[in-house]
Amino acid sequence: MSQTSTGASRPPVHRALMRLLPFAKGELPRIGLGGLSALCASIVALLIPTALEWIVGGPLTSGATGPVVWGALAVLGLGLIEAAMVWLRRWFVLAPSTKIEYRIRTTFYNRLQTLPIEFHDRWQGGQLLSRMMQDIGLIRRWMAFGLIMLVVNGLTVVIGAVLLFQWHWALGVVFLVAGIPVFVQAYRFEQRYGLLTRRSQDQQGDLATSVEESVHGIRVLKAFGRGPYALRRFARQAEGLRETELSKARSIAGIDFVLVLMPELAFAACLGMGIWLISEGQLDQAQLFAYFAMATILRWPMESLGFLFSFMLDTRTATDRVFEVFDAVDTITTPDEPVVPAVDAGELRFEGVHFRYQDAKEHERDLLDGVDLDLRPGETMALVGLTGSGKTTLTTLPTRLYDVTSGRVTLDGVDVRDMSLVELRTRIATAFEDATLFSASVRENVLLGRDDLEPGSAEAERVMREALQVAQAEFVDDLPDGADTPVGEEGMSLSGGQRQRLALARAVAARPRVVVMDDPLSALDVNTEERVQGELRRVLAGTTALIVAHRPSTVALADRVALLRDGRIAAVGTHSELMASSAEYRAVISSIDLGGAVARDPNPTSELDIIALREHAAQEGGER
Repeated sequence: MSQTSTGASRPPVHRALMRLLPFAKGELPRIGLGGLSALCASIVALLIPTALEWIVGGPLTSGATGPVVWGALAVLGLGLIEAAMVWLRRWFVLAPSTKIEYRIRTTFYNRLQTLPIEFHDRWQGGQLLSRMMQDIGLIRRWMAFGLIMLVVNGLTVVIGAVLLFQWHWALGVVFLVAGIPVFVQAYRFEQRYGLLTRRSQDQQGDLATSVEESVHGIRVLKAFGRGPYALRRFARQAEGLRETELSKARSIAGIDFVLVLMPELAFAACLGMGIWLISEGQLDQAQLFAYFAMATILRWPMESLGFLFSFMLDTRTATDRVFEVFDAVDTITTPDEPVVPAVDAGELRFEGVHFRYQDAKEHERDLLDGVDLDLRPGETMALVGLTGSGKTTLTTLPTRLYDVTSGRVTLDGVDVRDMSLVELRTRIATAFEDATLFSASVRENVLLGRDDLEPGSAEAERVMREALQVAQAEFVDDLPDGADTPVGEEGMSLSGGQRQRLALARAVAARPRVVVMDDPLSALDVNTEERVQGELRRVLAGTTALIVAHRPSTVALADRVALLRDGRIAAVGTHSELMASSAEYRAVISSIDLGGAVARDPNPTSELDIIALREHAAQEGGER
C-alpha cells in the first residue's frame, strides 16, 4: 500500500513535527542545552567583526603593534570559544537524538505487532520497512542537527541583521530588503517540495517492496527465467524515483539560487553605498570593514536556510508517514475488563459466525455465512470443503487474527473478544499450512510460544525434544549445530517438509488447550505423515483440535468431520456416517483422492460424477 497525501489535507509543518514531542520528553533539556550552545557559538562569531573594527580603526591605523597582538589574541580566543560551543552542541544532542530514535523505532515495531492482520493485508512490506528504517533515521538526524541549526541559524540571521544597523541604517535596510525575495521563494518552495518529498519517500517504499518480493521469490524468478522481467519492472520504478529526486533537486536549486544571489546583490549594493557614505563622512573604513565581516559571517547561515528548510520538509513527510501507522485503527484489542473462563476444558464453539473481508463488494455474500460448529473438549475435528469455501478463514477466527463480522466464537463458554489476547493465544495455538520460520535457531523457533520456560533449562530441553519427536523432526540432530543451528531467513535453508515439521513442533510445544491446524501435513511424505499422525493421536488425546484437511489421511486422524459449503456447515459426523449419508461429502472426499480433479467441476452431485472423475484421473495417470 502506498498512500500519498495531498498538500491540502496535511497539517501545518509545526503541528506535524509537534507530534514527536511525546518521544522527546526527558531528552528536551539536553537538546535545549545543545541549542543554547549552538546559539552561543553564533553570538561569539558575531562578536568577531566588532573586535576587527577596533583593530582596524585603532592599533592597525596608528601602527602600534602591541594592541594589534592583543586584538589578534582576542579574535583567536573568540574562535576557540566558538569551536568549544560547537563541540558542546554535538555532545549534548548526540545521545538524546539516538534515544528518541530508539523510542520511535521500538514503538513502531510494537505497533506493527499489535495491528490486526487486515492492516498487514493492505500494506506493502517495503512501505513499512522504509518507514521503520529510512523515515525514523531521518527524524533522528533532524532532531540532532536540522532542528537546532534551523532555529539557531534563523536567530543568527535576525541578530546579525539588527547588528548591521549599528554602523549605518541604510546598510541595514539594504540587507533586509534583499531578504524579501528569500521569504517569497521559501513559501513557493514549501508548496512544491512538500509534495515531491512525499512522492519520493513513497516511491522509495515501493522500490523496497520490489526488492523484498524479488529476494523472497528469487527461486520462482530463476525457475521461470523471469529475472530480466523483474529487472525491467524494477528499472521503471527506479527511473520514476530518479525523476522525482531530480525534481526535488531542481526545487532545492531554485531556492539555493535565490539564497546565494540575494546576498551577492546586497554585497554589491552595500559596497557602492558604503563607499559613498565614506566620501560623505558618514562612515569610516573600519566600520565598512566590520560591516562586510559581519555580512560574511551571516552568509552561511542564510545560505544554509534552504538546505535546512528542505530538511525540515523531508522530516515532516517522514513524520506523517510514521504516524500513518501509529494512527491506524487497531480493531482487535484486549477489553478493559477481560474475562477468564471459569473452566479450562477446551470447548470451542462457532455460533452464527459471519465474516467478510473489508475489500469485499457489497453485493457479494459473506465468505462465512452463518457457521455453527461445536468442538467438544478433547475432540479432534477435521474441516473439509472445496477450494474457496472459507476453511482457512475459519481457522483465523479463534485466535482473533480476524474478528467475526457477526455472531461469535466462544472458548469454554466465553466470547473470545471478551478475553485478554495474551490469555486467548496462550490457550489456542495455530499451525499454518505455509510454515513460517524466523532467522533464529531451531530451538528458538520451536519454543517460540513458551516464554514461561527458562532458556537453556532442563524443562525447556524436554519440551523441545518431545515436540520434535511428535513432529518426527529427527533431522534436527543431523544439522551442523543440532537444535542451535540457525535456520536462515524464513527457514529457506530447510526443505518444505522440514519447515512444516518444525512449525508443527512449535504448535505442539505451546501445549495449548485448543490447537488449530491448517493442513499441517501437506508437505510430508506418506511414511512420515503416518508416524506424525500416530504421535498426534497421542498428544491430542486431551487437546481440542480443529484441523483443515486436504488429504484423506488427515481426515482419518479426526474423531468427527465437518463439511463446509458456501460459508456454512453442511454436515457434521464421523467419516463413516458422512460417507453413508452425504453425497456431497463423498464428492469432496473423492476430490481429495483425485488430487483436486474435482476443481474442474466444483459441484458434483451424483455417484456417476465421482466414477467419471475417478476414470478421468486413471486415464491421466496412464498417459503420464
